[in-house]
Amino acid sequence: MKHTKLLALTSLIAAGSMLASLSANAQQPPQPQMAPSTPKDAGPTPGGGAPSPEGTRPFPVMFVTSVELIRSERSGGMDIIRARGLVTSNAWGEPHLLPITRGQGIDGMLDLIFQASAPTDMAPLGPFMVVEALLPVAHGHPYKGIRVRSGYNAVTLKTLPGFAEVAPPKEDCAKCLGKYFQAKGAAAPAGQAAGNLVREEDLPYPLRIIRPTDGIPSYEYEPNRLTLVLSEAGQIVDAAWD
Repeated sequence: MKHTKLLALTSLIAAGSMLASLSANAQQPPQPQMAPSTPKDAGPTPGGGAPSPEGTRPFPVMFVTSVELIRSERSGGMDIIRARGLVTSNAWGEPHLLPITRGQGIDGMLDLIFQASAPTDMAPLGPFMVVEALLPVAHGHPYKGIRVRSGYNAVTLKTLPGFAEVAPPKEDCAKCLGKYFQAKGAAAPAGQAAGNLVREEDLPYPLRIIRPTDGIPSYEYEPNRLTLVLSEAGQIVDAAWD
């Protein structure tokens, strides 16, 4: 599978002063459209986001790896939030940052969810794909830091402008089939070299382990969950993101 970069520019700058924005948000549901004009002290509109293609739904990306704030002083000034993350396949699309902060929070942080349009069906194993999203914020906003959340982690930037990053997961399971699963705290399967093992602690996202004697009480689709089907010896004989 070829690595790709998916770039979405989501402009979500609020209209009116911060006080007017707070009042409006308290009285009516968030609107996904960008306001026609942007006062100097406004922040991003809570509840905004890029539309999803027909038949898909927005879903948090699996993992956020970095957050950056770039500051421009030209034409009245503008801050650009840039987030990068990982998804499980190239079937994801429309990455965007969704503000969940309403007005100025007590801690001064702007909280965002990193979302994308999730695939509608299970995806086979393959390398993680890099996604990226941008969010402009008007000059003079009240935020002292940026926190971007994925489905299973968060990265906080406390110095503006600035850059923060975390290490990605060690294992994307692209080559898991045929290897042996080692549960956290368990001994390695006898006779298996380290390179032929998949260790649970290297898989920080939700796992569904199905052993030969296990039933499946429900099969609700979860695009960021890795399902591993094991043989009696603990070998991974089937797997998918579902």
